[in-house]
Amino acid sequence: MRYKLSAPATLHTTIQLPASKSISNRALILHALAQGHIAPSNLSDCDDTRVMIKALDGNPGHIDILAAGTAMRFLTAYLSVTPGTRIITGTERMQQRPIRILVDALRELGAQIEYAGKEGFPPLRITGTELTGEEISLAGNVSSQYISALLMIGPILKNGLRLNLTGEIISRPYINLTLQLMKEFGADAAWSSESSITVRPGKYRDIPFTVESDWSGASYWYQMVALIQDNEKKESTKTKIKLPGLLPRSYQGDSRGAEIFAKLGVHTTYTDQGVVLTKMGTPVTCLKEDLVDIPDLAQTFVVTCCLMNIPFRFTGLQSLKIKETDRIQALITELNKLGYVVKSEQDSILIWNGERCEPASHPVIATYEDHRMAMAFAPAILRIPSIRIADPQVVSKSYPGYWEDLKQIGFGIEIEE
Repeated sequence: MRYKLSAPATLHTTIQLPASKSISNRALILHALAQGHIAPSNLSDCDDTRVMIKALDGNPGHIDILAAGTAMRFLTAYLSVTPGTRIITGTERMQQRPIRILVDALRELGAQIEYAGKEGFPPLRITGTELTGEEISLAGNVSSQYISALLMIGPILKNGLRLNLTGEIISRPYINLTLQLMKEFGADAAWSSESSITVRPGKYRDIPFTVESDWSGASYWYQMVALIQDNEKKESTKTKIKLPGLLPRSYQGDSRGAEIFAKLGVHTTYTDQGVVLTKMGTPVTCLKEDLVDIPDLAQTFVVTCCLMNIPFRFTGLQSLKIKETDRIQALITELNKLGYVVKSEQDSILIWNGERCEPASHPVIATYEDHRMAMAFAPAILRIPSIRIADPQVVSKSYPGYWEDLKQIGFGIEIEE
């Protein structure tokens, strides 16, 4: 199945974003480790969170997390300290995503984990036990989800945990998000130096907790505001999108996206209810950014800049190759269909110098089982008159209501089999 899209004339609406997937999944693990009875509220209604809830409900012996990478990493650590033996697996793509670094770290702490298939990859057979190890070192440029998974079980370890990160530390905001949430649930965890984190042994508290709206999901609405040609003079039809539930001092690292979109002509006004997006100012003529702390916004900014004819150089993208797909290659391939020649360097940099090629007459964007490919390319219809999105259902991973929200604001969506 694929969707054929058409664009609205104006963007003037209020969108209720999904709750943060990053916060939801961490809160669920912390709630489970606290053996809590007060379930977190306003949880994200997406695939990743649903499989996490299912996995934590009733301690099933066989856990299929489908394509949820976050759930795979977090649950691998969680199951290592939870009594019982379980198999955890996922989709064919999930079984191709490496997990050796996390498994080796957990084994060093005393975890009992076996590979039930290919060495270094899921599925895993995990027998929960008391972990007596207390200090490990990891390269700072590994996925922050490995680091967060280890940190969250830190208080449960007999002697706590000291985690030393070597070299460049990427995605530091995601690590800080985990630490902030751990503290809210009663943990004593903090940076003890620029590259070390100490988690003291103790118990988590059972607390009421409400999840805030998702800044990653907000990025696609920022993108639409940047891309629409706003020629309207009447206040009622000028571009204005209200996004309730976003906090100005958010724990979410992706909130930095508002600062970058300001360079692309999108103004953010913070209110007691959330944010209001409007068009203001002149976009930059070239954009150079280190996205190491916000890799999930890379697709949004790459597509937006190409369509706005703004050359760019984005660095810090080393984690993109091990996401739901190889996002670096996927972006290069799909943007070529739209007439843009994007290049990569060192598997961590994406560059566009303005070079164009012949676009496909009726481009169909492949989504590679990656929700962010679908959501980042759909707004392209605001600049390109004919575009189709293949396998659009992938958005259910993080933003199940995405297409309905597009319809609400006036996008046309025609189903093609």
